[in-house]
Amino acid sequence: MTAPESPLGLGQALGWCGGYVGLLLLCALADVALWRRVCPAASPWLNLGMLALASLCYLRLLEGAGLLPRFWGNVTPKNIFLALACALLFFLTLDKGLDPLLDRWFPQSQQAYAEGLAALRAAPGPALVRVCLIAPVMEETLTRGLLLGGLREAYGLPLALCLSVGVFALLHFNLAQTLSAAVCGLVLGALYLHSGSLLCCILAHAAYNFVSYLALLRA
Repeated sequence: MTAPESPLGLGQALGWCGGYVGLLLLCALADVALWRRVCPAASPWLNLGMLALASLCYLRLLEGAGLLPRFWGNVTPKNIFLALACALLFFLTLDKGLDPLLDRWFPQSQQAYAEGLAALRAAPGPALVRVCLIAPVMEETLTRGLLLGGLREAYGLPLALCLSVGVFALLHFNLAQTLSAAVCGLVLGALYLHSGSLLCCILAHAAYNFVSYLALLRA
């Protein structure tokens, strides 16, 4: 299991979660209050650059605290196949099954989600990097690597898994997406526990986002 190198307390874990949420909010605030006003045409790239820099700083802080999970363990052909199978499963069951139902049940959430999709279409290049690279790396590092891997031994598997799934769901900031993300987080947690590979979870997450992204552009 690719757990952090130093013991992790529950309060410490929640603090790191809050720090990551603060990072996302800071980048969003800078985009609205600064980049879109100063240089609207380049604002997607400026926002991406700030998010990438902030994410790197966050990972370095984790490393400095001895909490950065190891990425490269247990990367076997079998685990890679499982990761890609999970990505396909997510697309077929969530994008083609659960999500359309949630859109009808939560129209306000669907409208907010549609606005987000329109923003992705307006800047496909930055969106590709953000959705298919930065988000999978950061979210899997935090939820699977830090929370599930770091809390499992001290607090038990049920609490560690529930916390990792809950944080992963809440990171999507949208009711409809949150429910789908909870399902996704549970399966990714199972993949992490079975494979012991954080990188395979990142691969599954990135591949799913990439397939969804391509489907969005073709819609």
